[in-house]
Amino acid sequence: MTDLFKTLETAERGDTRPAEALLAAMRWNADGLVPAIAQQHDSGEVLMMAWMNRQALEETLKTGRVCYWSRSRGKLWRKGESSGQVQQLKRAYLDCDGDTLLLAVDQAGPACHSGRRSCFYVALDEMQGEVVSEPLIDPATLYGASH
Repeated sequence: MTDLFKTLETAERGDTRPAEALLAAMRWNADGLVPAIAQQHDSGEVLMMAWMNRQALEETLKTGRVCYWSRSRGKLWRKGESSGQVQQLKRAYLDCDGDTLLLAVDQAGPACHSGRRSCFYVALDEMQGEVVSEPLIDPATLYGASH
């Protein structure tokens, strides 16, 4: 943990630090990424987890439209650019170690490429996994028949 995040442990409510200092002190992984959990701002529903690099985070903070780093495509991914299911940032939070983000967002439609509201639609127990939600939109409608 960096000294900056250590000092935040005893900071009082309302204390501030420059965003640039916080971004510089973040604990990016070996690929320059941190996990970002998207949560619907008004209901608390956990929608998805994706990765952000510094450029994606800076763009998100500047524009208010959530941008991630797509590991499979090797490029920035602006949520909803192909599906229209955009995420608007309401607030971004860093965890206590500076290595995970929580994004309070306003999600338009489904967050998941499967057409479901949340990517977390398989409930696990010791015996099985159960699909617990229906797609809101057919993925072929979201992305075209080739998806």
